[in-house]
Amino acid sequence: MNPRPPRSSEPSVAEASAWADVLVRRRLVHAAVLAPTGQWLVQDRPDGPVRVLMGPADVVALAATIQHHTRTMRPETR
Repeated sequence: MNPRPPRSSEPSVAEASAWADVLVRRRLVHAAVLAPTGQWLVQDRPDGPVRVLMGPADVVALAATIQHHTRTMRPETR
């Protein structure tokens, strides 16, 4: 598989919000909330610590990391 080319632009708040919504709906994280400062507060489990992500790019990177982990842990179906 060929590596993806780098993005031509930074992720927007709307894109980060959409990814955060997907992560929560799919129960891959417990909560992801945009703070008034532009930072994102993310909690993996209800009783877990809250992580602070600095902006939309960090949310998109988190989603990519989770997606990569999910795909590499899945047994091969071919």
